[in-house]
Amino acid sequence: MNTIFAFGMPGGWELIVIVFIVLIFFGAKKIPELARGLGKGIREFKDATKEIKDEIQEGVKEVKEDKPKS
Repeated sequence: MNTIFAFGMPGGWELIVIVFIVLIFFGAKKIPELARGLGKGIREFKDATKEIKDEIQEGVKEVKEDKPKS
């Protein structure tokens, strides 16, 4: 069970090494483009989850309105 927590969030040095490796592989000019693409993907995901949530709430509202009162 404790081995699961051994691979937790990376610390300061690990993040520096990761950023350095990304700079080497992609170059400084390519990183903003990658970040923009990541941002667009996150935005689309949020929009899709919001649409699904709205549809579920609308369905629940319709079911409550159609429910016969006793």
